Amino acid sequence: MNNSFKLAMVATLLLLTTSSLAQTDDEDFRMTALEALIAAPPERALPIVEKVLAGNHSTDLKERALFILSQMETPESQAQLLAFANDSQGGLQTEAIRMIGIGGDKEALASLGQLYRGGDANVREAVLEAYLIADDAAAIFEIAANTDDEEEFEDAVEMLGAMGANEQLRELRGRNGLSESLILALAISGDAEAVNDLVSIYQDAETEEIKDSALEGLMIAGHDEGMLQLYRSAGDAADKRQILEYLVMMDNEAVWDLIDSALEGSN
Repeated sequence: MNNSFKLAMVATLLLLTTSSLAQTDDEDFRMTALEALIAAPPERALPIVEKVLAGNHSTDLKERALFILSQMETPESQAQLLAFANDSQGGLQTEAIRMIGIGGDKEALASLGQLYRGGDANVREAVLEAYLIADDAAAIFEIAANTDDEEEFEDAVEMLGAMGANEQLRELRGRNGLSESLILALAISGDAEAVNDLVSIYQDAETEEIKDSALEGLMIAGHDEGMLQLYRSAGDAADKRQILEYLVMMDNEAVWDLIDSALEGSN
């Protein structure tokens, strides 16, 4: 029996008995013992972790137990993690949801959809983060595609943008049309085709909000040429001024000549 495994088994005593040490020292010993379970066989570690989660222990200790549970990669451990995510509340519930993302178990991840639909804002945020951690763009797409809530849609497409989920974002554009959040997500995703489209999106925009989002997208993507193209083709002085401000923020070299020309009264 190796030292790590011996230490793991000591956890049973440390976690289930009362220590005469000071509380802080006791907590340190418990945490050390719990972390040693990483090296233990899942069938031996799981009952101890379950006792920690069911017992009167600190939030820190329980959060670490959830992480260890996520690393076991057995059907029993993933079922326990999902049960805890469904039955607990508050910070420990959202932590359990995120740990499902870290564990990456497909069945557990699929079960988060129901939890998302019935959860509050914190639960929904945690589910999205779990999908992000697990790189599950398809699950986030389903949320974006099936919600009528504007805030939920924005949160989902923001995640897709951060993931570089170009295919899913293009499909949402085809289904839902353009929105401010979708334009920014397309820019963040690094989709070269979508970034080039921002120029025409700006030129065809029917609202100031869409125009503003297209400019923000061009700035986020660092698409100087597209911004310069819009400046040169703009016929409205207010539009030129706004685009010029964006070019200054982008620290584009050509902007200084444009400013000189504007000051001299030349377009």
